Amino acid sequence: MTLLLILVVGGVIGWLASIVMRTDAQQGLFLNIVVGVVGALIAGVLVTPLIGGAPITSGAFDIMSLFASFLGAVILLAIVNLFRRGSIR
Repeated sequence: MTLLLILVVGGVIGWLASIVMRTDAQQGLFLNIVVGVVGALIAGVLVTPLIGGAPITSGAFDIMSLFASFLGAVILLAIVNLFRRGSIR
């Protein structure tokens, strides 16, 4: 059940991050889920030591965890855009 919840919340977080980074038209449902879950893993390494909380991959689903995972997804999309286009956008 936790895995299903991580996939659903990761998909929503990936979708929101793709809207913020203007890559929504290029991504489908699968890539949104991947971006959300990988962004949560990045958040566990980079973001949570700075702002506290835990990423959604640890099973925590509070506001701070969702925000940290969202920031991780935005960081991931910024890195992908940097390599793909040469600019963050």
